[in-house]
Amino acid sequence: MWLNDEQLSDARICAYRESLLNSCPNHIVIDNLFNQDRLDEVLKVLQQPHGWQTQKHTYSALYVDNAQWENTSTDQHFVRRDVWQRRAANSNSSASNIAQDFLSFLRGDEFMSLLSAIFKVQITDMNVANPLINTNYFRLGAADFVELHADDSPGREICMLVYLNKEWHDNAGGELTFIGKDNEPICIAPLYNRCILFDPSSEGSEHWVEKLNAEYSDEYRYNVTSWYWSE
Repeated sequence: MWLNDEQLSDARICAYRESLLNSCPNHIVIDNLFNQDRLDEVLKVLQQPHGWQTQKHTYSALYVDNAQWENTSTDQHFVRRDVWQRRAANSNSSASNIAQDFLSFLRGDEFMSLLSAIFKVQITDMNVANPLINTNYFRLGAADFVELHADDSPGREICMLVYLNKEWHDNAGGELTFIGKDNEPICIAPLYNRCILFDPSSEGSEHWVEKLNAEYSDEYRYNVTSWYWSE
């Protein structure tokens, strides 16, 4: 079981829904949604050095190579981070299967039914060309960044983040920050087993990630990012 049953009662789901509708942007933070023992096993896989590849995006193009990156002005760089490579990781260790299993669960019927209940919209991969690329692990180091951007896209109903950072330092940085409204940004710390769900088309949902403190240059910020569509 990947989910923590204590967080799945009808009353809890109603509370999630109410919180979602009464926030700007429309978002909820759910701590301890997942089975911690299983997440511990996932984290062991992610902490292995193999299986990671640097990913770079500019505001005009995704997945640019080093030459494109160098030829683009710094103010056009909006993402530099590492993305987990399923094939490379799985070829190195059978233990990587649990990390893959979690990604599969997040795109499975049980979890998408939960999202559908909270957001009151039918979530499905029926018309998603390649669901796998829409759920994956990422890590950020002190030299990496995710600058201000929006995640809205036609038919995209939900964005999800799950954090996998044990004993995160208060001054380490790495907070998800929504632009919010009335010049009042909302900052959310990347704490272990914390799930953030938000509507990317809602007011104030533009966001960025606070840069990591250089003091912790030997540490990474780990998370799962997942996007979901309606029919």
